[in-house]
Amino acid sequence: MNSDRDSKAEDQKTRTTLLLVRHGQSEGNAERRFGGHTATPLSTLGHEQARLTAHALASESITAIYSSDLQRAVQTATPLAELTGLTIHKTAAFRERSVGVMEGLTFEEAAEHHPEQYAALLRRDFEHVLQGGESYRQLLDRATQKLDKIITQHHGGTIVVFSHTGTICILALHLMGALDSPELKPIWLSSSNCGISRFDLRDDGFVRVTAFNDTRHLL
Repeated sequence: MNSDRDSKAEDQKTRTTLLLVRHGQSEGNAERRFGGHTATPLSTLGHEQARLTAHALASESITAIYSSDLQRAVQTATPLAELTGLTIHKTAAFRERSVGVMEGLTFEEAAEHHPEQYAALLRRDFEHVLQGGESYRQLLDRATQKLDKIITQHHGGTIVVFSHTGTICILALHLMGALDSPELKPIWLSSSNCGISRFDLRDDGFVRVTAFNDTRHLL
């Protein structure tokens, strides 16, 4: 009986649902180039992935749509906004990490021309500021400040954020409390194009990860 009461009490707690969605395949992804803050558009496949994602999410009682202001993310968010009639709130806070001098280069070109920067990126060195770009710490600060604000603003609702693989990794680790230690181990959570990650955020601080990088809607 106690377990039934506990279950009912949990059900009555207010939850905010957060969906983090990586953008569809970009032309840069298809060419194995670093995107960073580059305004690279979606590929033909990316547009189809965005359409499928919109149809998968359209029935979920979404209350707000946010997106990185980079072209590939906004293009991915657009079909869902059209189906739901919601406005896309664009923000630079949810941009990918700026990789500075490596932006626009293929992975092979970056390794050849900027070996130290490329090696730091592969190490997931959290504090290293890439030449002309950002550190993961700087990404954490700008992205989480915005995320925490919109979670409060849309308390009890369902929020969809269209972003990028590095930013989604950092936001997911932030929500799970994995970035609270003063010394951080290199951890990486990889998202596929249009992968959906779902978080139930409860008023008492409990966080339930119900899916990560779900791509079943693309099959």
